[in-house]
Amino acid sequence: MSDYLDEDIADLDDSEELERITTVIVENREVMPDTPVYRLRLFYSNETFFAAYNGETLETGRMVIVPTRYGRDLARVMGQIRKDSYFSEMAIIERLATDYDLGKAACNKVLEQKAFLIAKEKIAVHRLEMKLVSVHYLLEDPKILFFFTADNRIDFRELVKDMVSVFKARIELRQIGIRDEARVLGGLGICGRGYCCHTISDKLKPVSIKMAKDQNLSLNSMKISGPCGRLLCCLSYEHCFYCEQRRLCPHEGMRMSYNGVLWRVLDVNVVLGKIKLIAEDGSQLDVPIASCENIDGHWRIRKQ
Repeated sequence: MSDYLDEDIADLDDSEELERITTVIVENREVMPDTPVYRLRLFYSNETFFAAYNGETLETGRMVIVPTRYGRDLARVMGQIRKDSYFSEMAIIERLATDYDLGKAACNKVLEQKAFLIAKEKIAVHRLEMKLVSVHYLLEDPKILFFFTADNRIDFRELVKDMVSVFKARIELRQIGIRDEARVLGGLGICGRGYCCHTISDKLKPVSIKMAKDQNLSLNSMKISGPCGRLLCCLSYEHCFYCEQRRLCPHEGMRMSYNGVLWRVLDVNVVLGKIKLIAEDGSQLDVPIASCENIDGHWRIRKQ
């Protein structure tokens, strides 16, 4: 089974459990405080993690060899991390990638395409209810990783035996979640930009329907779900902003006096910075949130 399934991630509240699922585990060693730390990205899974390096300063885009949870592999340097950052776990970069390593990685790409087609045929022969997502050849270990999704637990022991006889190498099948599939493969979201989980952050944060309610969004699943079928990742990214802004303005249903008329807050739009008021006679009024103030727990509108 996978080390990072996301099937129940939306219901997790324990930050330690979430960290266990989403963190890329590589290696723990004692690192000196003055050792530069870099953020690295794995191409085949789009995951990022931290790694220290005692040698020369590494430029963004430099390719390095680093131990991962599956074995030593190629990773790309995304940039150096501030020294005041906190790292729960960290890898040690073993060496810089050579031209031979890059050439071998390019050859592996061709092998991965062929292995993907062969694996799909074998899955069909064994009549297994699983969807193959990607294939990856480790750079410095004789191991091939096959990532797949499935609705249930799959008994793939016979499939592995069949594939070992074909590839003559160590085979690992890893079941991942639907959100992980979107992160690995990438694509365009409903906003027209690349998937957040693929282009911005590889960490799958928990998302709940309450976040959509707090942002006054339509609860139509077609509008608040991503191409992966799960709730949009951006709901989680933007939730803190909405919570903070709503704390600084009156809530829907509150009554406020303005120009001698009693108004009720009908709608709060924190993006536009306006609130909509409605009077008893049905008349409506839009006022800037900045004109509202809270005095001793009571909201009022400052006179313009």
